[in-house]
Amino acid sequence: MTSRTLPWEPPNKQDIEALPVGKWWDAISAPTAVADHALELLGGRSGAVIQDDTYGKTYWLIGVDTARSWCIRQVRVLTELADEGTLIGVPPASWVTGHSTYWRVPFRLDRCLTDTPLLHDALAQAAAMRRALDRGRAR
Repeated sequence: MTSRTLPWEPPNKQDIEALPVGKWWDAISAPTAVADHALELLGGRSGAVIQDDTYGKTYWLIGVDTARSWCIRQVRVLTELADEGTLIGVPPASWVTGHSTYWRVPFRLDRCLTDTPLLHDALAQAAAMRRALDRGRAR
Protein backbone atom coordinates (compact mmCIF):
# COMPACT_ATOMS: atom_id res chain seq x y z
CA MET A 1 0.00 0.00 0.00
CA THR A 2 1.29 3.43 -0.89
CA SER A 3 0.94 6.07 1.80
CA ARG A 4 2.01 9.23 0.02
CA THR A 5 -0.30 12.22 -0.21
CA LEU A 6 -1.98 12.61 -3.57
CA PRO A 7 -2.95 15.86 -5.28
CA TRP A 8 -6.39 14.28 -5.61
CA GLU A 9 -9.26 13.26 -3.37
CA PRO A 10 -12.64 11.72 -4.20
CA PRO A 11 -15.38 14.18 -5.04
CA ASN A 12 -17.32 15.61 -2.12
CA LYS A 13 -20.41 16.07 -4.23
CA GLN A 14 -23.78 14.38 -4.19
CA ASP A 15 -23.05 11.99 -7.05
CA ILE A 16 -20.45 9.91 -8.84
CA GLU A 17 -17.87 11.81 -10.86
CA ALA A 18 -16.27 10.39 -14.03
CA LEU A 19 -12.52 10.87 -13.59
CA PRO A 20 -9.70 10.05 -16.02
CA VAL A 21 -7.33 7.19 -15.33
CA GLY A 22 -3.67 7.92 -15.94
CA LYS A 23 -3.71 11.38 -14.41
CA TRP A 24 -3.45 10.70 -10.67
CA TRP A 25 -3.68 6.89 -10.73
CA ASP A 26 -4.40 3.93 -12.97
CA ALA A 27 -7.09 1.42 -12.05
CA ILE A 28 -7.50 -2.33 -12.05
CA SER A 29 -10.95 -3.73 -12.84
CA ALA A 30 -12.03 -7.22 -11.81
CA PRO A 31 -15.38 -9.00 -11.61
CA THR A 32 -16.73 -8.96 -8.08
CA ALA A 33 -16.41 -12.75 -7.72
CA VAL A 34 -12.65 -12.53 -8.41
CA ALA A 35 -12.31 -9.37 -6.31
CA ASP A 36 -13.92 -11.09 -3.31
CA HIS A 37 -11.13 -13.68 -3.28
CA ALA A 38 -8.42 -11.08 -3.90
CA LEU A 39 -9.64 -8.91 -1.02
CA GLU A 40 -9.54 -11.95 1.29
CA LEU A 41 -5.95 -12.60 0.23
CA LEU A 42 -4.93 -8.96 0.63
CA GLY A 43 -6.57 -8.52 4.02
CA GLY A 44 -5.68 -5.11 5.44
CA ARG A 45 -3.02 -4.52 2.77
CA SER A 46 -5.47 -3.28 0.14
CA GLY A 47 -5.73 0.36 -0.73
CA ALA A 48 -9.08 1.98 -1.37
CA VAL A 49 -11.48 -0.07 -3.50
CA ILE A 50 -14.51 1.09 -5.51
CA GLN A 51 -17.37 -1.40 -5.81
CA ASP A 52 -19.81 -1.01 -8.72
CA ASP A 53 -22.72 -3.37 -8.09
CA THR A 54 -24.56 -2.18 -11.21
CA TYR A 55 -21.93 -3.80 -13.45
CA GLY A 56 -20.49 -6.34 -11.00
CA LYS A 57 -17.05 -4.73 -11.07
CA THR A 58 -14.50 -3.83 -8.45
CA TYR A 59 -11.75 -1.25 -8.97
CA TRP A 60 -8.41 -0.75 -7.23
CA LEU A 61 -6.42 2.45 -7.70
CA ILE A 62 -2.72 1.90 -8.41
CA GLY A 63 0.26 4.00 -9.42
CA VAL A 64 0.32 5.36 -12.98
CA ASP A 65 2.09 3.03 -15.45
CA THR A 66 2.74 0.30 -12.89
CA ALA A 67 0.67 -2.50 -14.46
CA ARG A 68 0.65 -2.14 -18.26
CA SER A 69 2.19 -5.59 -18.79
CA TRP A 70 -0.34 -7.52 -16.69
CA CYS A 71 -2.10 -10.48 -18.25
CA ILE A 72 -4.65 -12.00 -15.87
CA ARG A 73 -7.87 -13.54 -17.17
CA GLN A 74 -10.94 -11.40 -16.32
CA VAL A 75 -8.78 -8.55 -14.99
CA ARG A 76 -8.36 -5.29 -16.89
CA VAL A 77 -5.72 -2.63 -16.49
CA LEU A 78 -7.26 0.80 -17.03
CA THR A 79 -4.67 3.37 -18.03
CA GLU A 80 -4.40 6.40 -20.27
CA LEU A 81 -3.62 5.44 -23.84
CA ALA A 82 -2.05 7.66 -26.49
CA ASP A 83 -5.17 7.70 -28.65
CA GLU A 84 -7.98 7.54 -26.08
CA GLY A 85 -8.89 8.44 -22.54
CA THR A 86 -10.57 6.17 -20.03
CA LEU A 87 -12.88 7.33 -17.27
CA ILE A 88 -14.11 5.55 -14.17
CA GLY A 89 -16.95 6.56 -11.91
CA VAL A 90 -15.62 7.68 -8.54
CA PRO A 91 -18.13 8.01 -5.71
CA PRO A 92 -17.94 10.66 -3.00
CA ALA A 93 -15.66 9.64 -0.13
CA SER A 94 -18.67 9.36 2.18
CA TRP A 95 -20.35 6.64 0.08
CA VAL A 96 -19.37 3.45 1.89
CA THR A 97 -22.84 1.83 1.91
CA GLY A 98 -26.31 2.46 0.56
CA HIS A 99 -25.38 3.10 -3.09
CA SER A 100 -24.81 0.87 -6.10
CA THR A 101 -21.31 2.37 -6.48
CA TYR A 102 -19.42 2.93 -3.24
CA TRP A 103 -16.06 2.61 -1.49
CA ARG A 104 -15.89 -1.07 -0.51
CA VAL A 105 -12.56 -0.34 1.18
CA PRO A 106 -12.97 3.28 2.28
CA PHE A 107 -10.74 5.93 0.77
CA ARG A 108 -8.24 7.57 3.07
CA LEU A 109 -5.24 9.66 2.04
CA ASP A 110 -2.97 7.18 3.81
CA ARG A 111 -4.73 4.25 2.10
CA CYS A 112 -5.44 5.26 -1.47
CA LEU A 113 -3.24 3.27 -3.83
CA THR A 114 -2.70 -0.48 -3.58
CA ASP A 115 0.80 -1.90 -3.97
CA THR A 116 0.86 -3.11 -7.58
CA PRO A 117 2.95 -6.32 -7.22
CA LEU A 118 0.95 -7.33 -4.15
CA LEU A 119 -2.33 -6.77 -6.00
CA HIS A 120 -1.08 -8.67 -9.06
CA ASP A 121 -0.27 -11.72 -6.97
CA ALA A 122 -3.60 -11.62 -5.14
CA LEU A 123 -5.62 -11.18 -8.35
CA ALA A 124 -3.70 -13.91 -10.20
CA GLN A 125 -4.34 -16.33 -7.35
CA ALA A 126 -7.98 -15.22 -7.03
CA ALA A 127 -8.62 -15.61 -10.77
CA ALA A 128 -7.12 -19.13 -10.70
CA MET A 129 -9.26 -20.04 -7.68
CA ARG A 130 -12.36 -18.71 -9.44
CA ARG A 131 -11.62 -20.72 -12.61
CA ALA A 132 -11.16 -23.87 -10.52
CA LEU A 133 -14.49 -23.26 -8.76
CA ASP A 134 -16.24 -22.65 -12.07
CA ARG A 135 -14.75 -25.83 -13.57
CA GLY A 136 -15.89 -27.82 -10.53
CA ARG A 137 -19.46 -26.57 -10.96
CA ALA A 138 -19.48 -27.42 -14.67
CA ARG A 139 -18.78 -31.11 -14.00
